[in-house]
Amino acid sequence: MQSARGFEYGVRHILSPQSGGLCDVLLSNLELDRDQILFLLQLGAIYHNHQRVTENSSVSTGDYIRVHTKPRRFPANDGQWLSRILFHNEHFVVANKISGLPVHASVDNLRENLQAYLQQTLEVPVLVTHRLDVPTRGLIVYAKTAEFQTEFNKLLIQREMHKVYRARVQGQNLFPGLLRHYMEPSPRAPKTVSKEAQLKWQECLLEILEFSKLENNQGLAKIKLHTGRTHQIRAQLGAEGHPIVGDFAYGAEKLWEELRLFAFGNQGGAIKIRTALFLRILCDQTHDHRLCQKKSGLIP
Repeated sequence: MQSARGFEYGVRHILSPQSGGLCDVLLSNLELDRDQILFLLQLGAIYHNHQRVTENSSVSTGDYIRVHTKPRRFPANDGQWLSRILFHNEHFVVANKISGLPVHASVDNLRENLQAYLQQTLEVPVLVTHRLDVPTRGLIVYAKTAEFQTEFNKLLIQREMHKVYRARVQGQNLFPGLLRHYMEPSPRAPKTVSKEAQLKWQECLLEILEFSKLENNQGLAKIKLHTGRTHQIRAQLGAEGHPIVGDFAYGAEKLWEELRLFAFGNQGGAIKIRTALFLRILCDQTHDHRLCQKKSGLIP
């Protein structure tokens, strides 16, 4: 039996009408051939009883199977990742992410992501510490140890790591000050924000530190994040009528086929990320974070 839920996204929900091999069950219930099913298995686009599976397995009558028949595809491993690693030691690695590649596995694609490619290149596990959107190209830090990941996450949670962005926006009427919005708790994008508090909506705070006018009715905003929600800057600037240049999803004029964001390194222990945005991550050199400073080498 199949459910129509998620049909438009290529997601098929099946309660197995028979016992047998997973591939055989799917061949009987989907308009896919065996090669297509094996490909989806290898990619990590099939779930059996809510667990991702990558190999053929035994299925019992009534088992729940979910198949993502239209998985998102991303750039393949080109074997050049060693040249894109700027620094690594026994605690962490800094890599230059290419545009169009996820930081980690997606729900329908286990293989095509930077975390997987770095693990294949370095032949050691790496752990996610922070994220960049799929279109973003630039520097990102992965942990090699759980200890470093914990310390890095503490810096983020305790706001000991300051994130200052520069955003090139449409419009010229932003002014220094605090912007407060509330974001709908939905996994889908683009994100919806409101200036009015809503039940269970998440508070979003950013501060415009500086704003200067540019040509072509554009401006450059220096922004400090006080909270870190998905697409927060993009959504809040869009809600203020000053979307990031080219960010069609949040109200900007469409200038490119896809939004491309950029990042580059900076001296002094900082990571600077540019999206039409420039992000600088600065770690405070506090007494409480000697482990991060001395063992990781992230902070000079």
